[in-house]
Amino acid sequence: MNSDADGKLVSALVRGISILQCFNNKRQELSGKELMDLTGLPKPTLFRLTETLCELGLLRYSERLSKYVPGIGVLGLASPVLARMNFRQFARPQMQELANYMGGQIQLAVGEGRRLVLAELANGMDNKVFTPEIGVAVSLVRTATGRAYLLGQSETERDAYLAELDMRAPERAALLRERLDDARLDLARHGFCRSHGDLHREILSIAVPLSQPIDGERWVFGASVPTYNPKSRELETDIGPRLVTLVRSLEGLLGTSSLS
Repeated sequence: MNSDADGKLVSALVRGISILQCFNNKRQELSGKELMDLTGLPKPTLFRLTETLCELGLLRYSERLSKYVPGIGVLGLASPVLARMNFRQFARPQMQELANYMGGQIQLAVGEGRRLVLAELANGMDNKVFTPEIGVAVSLVRTATGRAYLLGQSETERDAYLAELDMRAPERAALLRERLDDARLDLARHGFCRSHGDLHREILSIAVPLSQPIDGERWVFGASVPTYNPKSRELETDIGPRLVTLVRSLEGLLGTSSLS
């Protein structure tokens, strides 16, 4: 978040949302102390905000766990976001067909700015290893999908993200620059980029971005298969071209649909 934006934001709202953003798939419940450490908020402020979020149904205190958990009201907020993304339903039949063929998983991620999340997935009949949840954040640094997404951004946007990453985590920034160079070559030569096993060594992945955003949002398709699956040896020679064909086919259909 830049300083120009900071002056336009309502501080109480920002602090409340910062509490909700502490939760993810790996941190599903948090104590008051953990929330203080993660947000940097003083105890009285944190107490007022958690109380308000609980009243709104966006947060709940679990007596059993003695910790806070996301409230079911968050699902109500997520529902219209998913419902308006018609492209998910539009793409899913072809995603499922390819997932069944390869015995792995096809993912569809959507991003805006520096946020990239999983919007849809299709699992093949034999895929029993890698099953993330809809809405989970996708790493921009350590995944083929993240790098394909970044290459779809303007050079100004991408450079600003890299400069910020340089300040926070210079080693990750150096790795990302190296991987972006590889991904740029992969996209030019093959139409897809590779994961290099940066996130999960036992899972191989490739990614193909849509050529153009839809209503300001960028979409990226990914294909993942565990290394023990025989199809993993055909990821670049067979699955990659099939994924490129899938994406280009959908782009052709988008040209005659109301989604574009």
